[in-house]
Amino acid sequence: MKNVLSDKKKRISETMQDSMENNFFGSHIKELFDVLPVAIFVKDRNSKFLLMNKACEQQFGMSFTDLYGTDASQFFPPEQIKRFLSKDQEVFKGGRPVDFVEEFWNAKLQENRIGHTFKKPMFDAAGEPLYLICATIDITEKNLAEQNLRISEEKLRGLYELSPLGIALTDMNGNYVEFNDAFQQICGYSEDELRKLDYWTLTPKEYAEEEAVQLESLGKTGRYGPYEKTYRQKSGDMLPIRLNGMLVTGKDGQQYIWSIAEDISSRKQHEEQLNHIAHYDALTGIPNRVLLADRMKQAMAQTIREQNMLAVCYLDLDGFKPINDQFGHETGDHVLVEISRRIENTIRGGDTVARLGGDEFVVLLLGLERGNECVTTLERLLEAIAQPITIKGNVLFLSASIGVSIYPLDNEDVDTLLRHADQAMYAAKLSGKNRYYLHDAEQDQRTREHHVIRAHVKHGLLHEQLELYYQPKVEMRSKRLVGAEALIRWHHPERGLLPPAEFLKSIENTELDIEIGDWVIATALDQLRQWHLAGLDIEVSVNISAYHLESPRFVEKLRQQLSHYPDLPAGRFQIEVLETAALEDVAKVSKIIEACRSIGVGFALDDFGTGYSSLLYLSHLPVDTLKIDQSFIRGMLEDKGDRVIVQGIIALARAFERITVAEGIETDDHYEVLLDMGCDIGQGYVIARPMPAGNMLTWKGK
Repeated sequence: MKNVLSDKKKRISETMQDSMENNFFGSHIKELFDVLPVAIFVKDRNSKFLLMNKACEQQFGMSFTDLYGTDASQFFPPEQIKRFLSKDQEVFKGGRPVDFVEEFWNAKLQENRIGHTFKKPMFDAAGEPLYLICATIDITEKNLAEQNLRISEEKLRGLYELSPLGIALTDMNGNYVEFNDAFQQICGYSEDELRKLDYWTLTPKEYAEEEAVQLESLGKTGRYGPYEKTYRQKSGDMLPIRLNGMLVTGKDGQQYIWSIAEDISSRKQHEEQLNHIAHYDALTGIPNRVLLADRMKQAMAQTIREQNMLAVCYLDLDGFKPINDQFGHETGDHVLVEISRRIENTIRGGDTVARLGGDEFVVLLLGLERGNECVTTLERLLEAIAQPITIKGNVLFLSASIGVSIYPLDNEDVDTLLRHADQAMYAAKLSGKNRYYLHDAEQDQRTREHHVIRAHVKHGLLHEQLELYYQPKVEMRSKRLVGAEALIRWHHPERGLLPPAEFLKSIENTELDIEIGDWVIATALDQLRQWHLAGLDIEVSVNISAYHLESPRFVEKLRQQLSHYPDLPAGRFQIEVLETAALEDVAKVSKIIEACRSIGVGFALDDFGTGYSSLLYLSHLPVDTLKIDQSFIRGMLEDKGDRVIVQGIIALARAFERITVAEGIETDDHYEVLLDMGCDIGQGYVIARPMPAGNMLTWKGK
């Protein structure tokens, strides 16, 4: 049945087409009708389809056979059919053509499309509208493009208005034509005020040359920037901005300039903060090591130009560490800030003070005519730093050691000048602190010699050239052997047997100092075990530097070494530390001593009496023994003062329940006087000289 109806419609369509050709179009028009890209169709007064071309079939997605004789209501959505029929009747009744945009359904694509439709009535001989000829152009893509364009324009306008960047349009004379709110805020002017101004009003004169360069770029490339400058705001403040722009042609054919101005004041402030952090000490606010290096390079160049001299002063505080440990880091920070202030107040405006870290500072003194011209400033620095500092009710005292290198007398680079000043500072400390020391070539040579000696000592340690000698200690009244002090010797392959004074100075405060100390402890413990097995029950003492004593894991390593000798009686191993070293950091050394005593190791203060604060700190140091410095022993027979000191130390030790050891006893008279004074233990050449370990078992005593 369906095929019969289809054939019937086809015949009717063909008949209608033939009729239309004969009545309206003439011969050969049908061919042209079908090749037109525009959808064309004809309807009768009842909106029934009578004719359509190929483009119309494609547009509706169905054949003419399907549509012929229908009003398409069964093919299109109801709301669309209602609009179509309404427009058809509007044309018939009005008798004039209409065009409009409408949606239509494409059955093949199964989607709505957008069409621009033209409808025109066709009249019979009596002037009555008989047919409706229609043409539809599919504008779906075009409509979508226009819609997207409108959206883009709206978005651009929104971005323009809401952008945090200042956007402005000026004519070629710099007059403001258009601008957004952000630009007004950057400039600080109202809209009316800004329209009366021009670009040059906001631009400081110092940017004239840069502006000329940017305008030249604009003329050549149509763009300028980005570059940084400042705007003069209405308030008079100068605002840093980042500016760039481009040349455009307006609808009026005239050229204009779009400019984008970014407020970079926050960024500049952040850069300044980062620059300050990178170049200035966070605690004191003075230059740090990085800025110091830059200042030194500039100062050295200036010195050469002006043909004068520059002093590089390396300053290290004396006694700062005990203050920091005893009173806390907060107090220590206050001290560093105060010292920085005092240094700044002492030097001239063109000079520089920098903090390297910890309690180390560097002062640059410029424009010196002579090398010793800086002496007055150095003395003022020492005096200013030595003044008491009161913090939270505590009155604190400290001093400084200063090393100085003079450029270009010391014609070196930045790093070398600092190193030489550092070496000179170390020499100032060794000389007694609270003083300055000028670097010289001889000192530098000695330093290099220290490095050479250090390398040789390291080689001697690795190749078993070191040996411990032992000097007996006797109980004064009974003359019984009670102990021995281990003393290091170096069997130098060329110079023979060397005492410690020949090489230990060169390794002070180095890792080799610790390595040698560890070797001494291990060797002495092993020897003590051998003597114990052989029936010799004595105490052995070893000398340990303060640097080694305060090194990380000292107590832990000592405990591990002792664990290898579980059969040794407690109290047979003793550590001797210089009194001056112990007093440098009493709190820390006291804790270490306590920890060592808890594992059965005794402690003695060596060279007792040479420290200026002995009496003050004696009660705080949990030592077992006081070794009276041999300089007092040797002079006590002739010098009444030395004799009083020795007698006072023995009495003091007895009061604090400490054992006294007199070292350096060289004559029988010394021995007898010390015995009368009540000294407990004696050591010296009159008793025995240091000897190899093997001789101790056969030593018979005095």
